[in-house]
Amino acid sequence: MFFGALEFDILLGDVHSLKQKRSVIRPIIADLQRMGVCAVEGGEHDLYRRTLLGVAMVSVGMSHLTQVLDKCERHVADRPELQLLAVRRRVFGPED
Repeated sequence: MFFGALEFDILLGDVHSLKQKRSVIRPIIADLQRMGVCAVEGGEHDLYRRTLLGVAMVSVGMSHLTQVLDKCERHVADRPELQLLAVRRRVFGPED
């Protein structure tokens, strides 16, 4: 069994309040969850133009895990309303 996680460091575009931030982040999290992963906002809660999103998934096969995490990363990177500053990926296998 394999466990994979992504951490997205994101700069939001034209956002001027925490309410606007939530209106941008919630649809992204919902889209990620539809891909079969667990997704949450994991940091920078008080800053309205920055956020950290976390994605996690468990899979029996390494290829399926990599495919889904790549799809999640592309989905976030392609969003025009945000700038992806960094992505950290961690994968743990049976020998870890």
